[in-house]
Amino acid sequence: MTRTLFLIPRLRLVSLAMATISAAILGAALASEHWGGLVPCALCLVERWPWRVAIGFALLGVVLPRPLARLSLAAVLLAMLAGVAAGTTHVGVEAGLWASPLPECAAPSFGGGSVSERMARMPDRPSKPCDQPTFLIPGLPISMAMMDLLASIGLAVGIAGFLWTTRKLPA
Repeated sequence: MTRTLFLIPRLRLVSLAMATISAAILGAALASEHWGGLVPCALCLVERWPWRVAIGFALLGVVLPRPLARLSLAAVLLAMLAGVAAGTTHVGVEAGLWASPLPECAAPSFGGGSVSERMARMPDRPSKPCDQPTFLIPGLPISMAMMDLLASIGLAVGIAGFLWTTRKLPA
């Protein structure tokens, strides 16, 4: 009985922690782009969506009753598994193991025509090819995609562990 009384605050605390961690990771990616001058590739932008979904479901877990809060955390787990898939894809593209599934990752083709016509078709901000890793910390050979993958794996394992250890507690 005592264990059940402490589960609801703990469940809300875990949900709040997941929302905070997810927001911090997404915020770091956005800050590296806006203030750090890093240009994200198309796969980098895809990798941000699981974090947005995780924030939403984790915040729902803070306010929902226990059974629904557990489902909300399970949805966060699914978002993190999607993040693992996106991160694995991006790391594999960076390592040259496979080609990117997104056409936006290829170098732009401006076609024929005069120089002025080609210049008019150029984007305002150049995109970055997905197979060129971006390293945030100089000297540390871990790309932003690898950091995202490791964070997704870590949170997925943490949430799965929490849901597993609290699975048999009464509702």
